[in-house]
Amino acid sequence: MRYPILLAAIASIAPAPLIAQALTPAETQKIDALVTKTLADTGVPSASIAVVRGGRIVLAKAYGKQFEGQTGPADPKLPYQIASVSKQFTATAVQLLADDGKLSLDDTVSKYVPGITDGDTITIRQLLSHTSGLRDYWPQDYSFKAMATPTTPQGIVDRWAKAPLDFRPGTQWQYSNTGYVVAGMIVEKVSGQPLLQFLQTRVFQPLGIRALDQDKAVGPGFPQGYLRHALGPVRVETPAAPGWLYAAGELSMSPQDLAKWDVARMNRTLLPAKDWAEQENPVKLTDGSNTNYGLGVGVGTADGRRFVEHSGEAVGFLTENIVYPDDKAAVVVAVNAWFADAQSRIAKGISDIVLPAPQANAEDAAALDRTKRVYAQLQAGQLDRALLTEDAAYYFTPTTLADYRTSLSPLGAPTKIEQAGRTRLRGGFVNRSYRVTYPGRTLRISTYAEPGTNGKIEQFLVSPAE
Repeated sequence: MRYPILLAAIASIAPAPLIAQALTPAETQKIDALVTKTLADTGVPSASIAVVRGGRIVLAKAYGKQFEGQTGPADPKLPYQIASVSKQFTATAVQLLADDGKLSLDDTVSKYVPGITDGDTITIRQLLSHTSGLRDYWPQDYSFKAMATPTTPQGIVDRWAKAPLDFRPGTQWQYSNTGYVVAGMIVEKVSGQPLLQFLQTRVFQPLGIRALDQDKAVGPGFPQGYLRHALGPVRVETPAAPGWLYAAGELSMSPQDLAKWDVARMNRTLLPAKDWAEQENPVKLTDGSNTNYGLGVGVGTADGRRFVEHSGEAVGFLTENIVYPDDKAAVVVAVNAWFADAQSRIAKGISDIVLPAPQANAEDAAALDRTKRVYAQLQAGQLDRALLTEDAAYYFTPTTLADYRTSLSPLGAPTKIEQAGRTRLRGGFVNRSYRVTYPGRTLRISTYAEPGTNGKIEQFLVSPAE
């Protein structure tokens, strides 16, 4: 059940205005073309998507083959296994019980589930933020031997949660499905209900969401999972035996239904506002470092845009769910295969289509202008050393400048120089990359500079683009 960590950008970008709600025909055509091409490129049989813009669902559509024997078009209402995207719902169940005064997120695990290694030092909050130290029972991206046999939450706890901790609670971040199994057991003990029943009553029914136990969302009429070994044929995958995902990823729902939850998140409905904020507040380790993970969701900033995100991996299924709260937008993509990167490729492509292009701030704009000037200077074999740090001045020897001039000067003026990718902080310097476009070829510039509009250049390297 994978979860990608997305690096945070440090660029401060002006907030985007609330974007128009409805998709234009051209945008819809671009999305259709993107999904169709991605499925063809990767061999993934089907994708089901939902798009939120302006705070409402503006598109729900499915593509391709959802199961063997399918005769009609793909149905966007069919539930896909969302796997680890389920974790935010388990976290929500815990928060609701805390709101009811029945537990505290800072209670220790041993208060509710006995026998767990160092359970008297692990808090519920640490379970939900992957900082508990409990060993993950499913780090593999394949179905391992034991998963062919049914299990129970207690069976998972007995094998993995009673092993030695991987680290002292709170000192590291390490993804742990085991921690969420324990959290689900706590919900059931405190509420007196099965986890899914509790969620149906408190979350899904009020939002009009159809959510199923993924162990029951199998068979005729349900999306079927697929696998592929290396570059071999795409084959039907055998589902895991019942019980293996539970509170770590047991839910199946359509992207459209998941998007209803995303709308509730961005509008701060259903739950108290403090609960949403608590989910999205990145947990800090004992040394003060940021985990970029809250309670059941990853959080950060990319291209100056705040996001709340989680991916999911089940046996034969992959999901990407990303919310852009400040833009009132979200993208949900579910595919019925657990090979390739179709879900993330489609999600990124749709985000690029439906969100406004990021607007560079003053520092990025100034850095781009300076990059263009320095590139032209290097083509001429002359460099204003007042722009350089001591290390950069050391790097640009007469031989280095001569190589830059003789190799770059014949290319002439580029068609375009533009920033490529995010602005990042590393080693106390601001890192930016640029794309230099010529007819028939592209170069890459990698820069580091001191912070600030007039920060001196620490690095300015030109290389062929990959």
